Amino acid sequence: MRDHIDQIMDVMEVAFDPAFGEAWTRRQVSDSLLMPNTYYWIAGPDGREPGDSDPITGFAMSRCAVDEEELLLLAVHPDFRRCGIGRALLGRFIINCRERGINRVFLEMRDGNPAEKLYRACGFTQIGRRINYYRNTSAGPIDALTFSLNCID
Repeated sequence: MRDHIDQIMDVMEVAFDPAFGEAWTRRQVSDSLLMPNTYYWIAGPDGREPGDSDPITGFAMSRCAVDEEELLLLAVHPDFRRCGIGRALLGRFIINCRERGINRVFLEMRDGNPAEKLYRACGFTQIGRRINYYRNTSAGPIDALTFSLNCID
């Protein structure tokens, strides 16, 4: 897992715009992964689980509480965006949730995040809005949007 954390942090550093403060620190990632019911998925250049010599081009992290799951982070290295890696990670995440008996998945993101299109295409629907939740260093506060997906057919 240590090597994965190094590579996850490499993606984290370039995937999130520092103006929004969304990237996690190494400590936050490491501490989260030590907690029970916290999961992560990694992707290589083709979106699948990477081989030993493949670089990690994207990752997702989540945590589970009983029969609900929260997608904490999903990130793709900018050089590999629009290649299906985010969709592949999200698909693997949703399948894993269903296999574990998760009824509902939640995620939260800032208003205007380009990933909204991906989430909606994968069946997530907006269920809430937190006014002025995120801080932007140049443009002021931004709302957070809450999305959910029912995993049970």
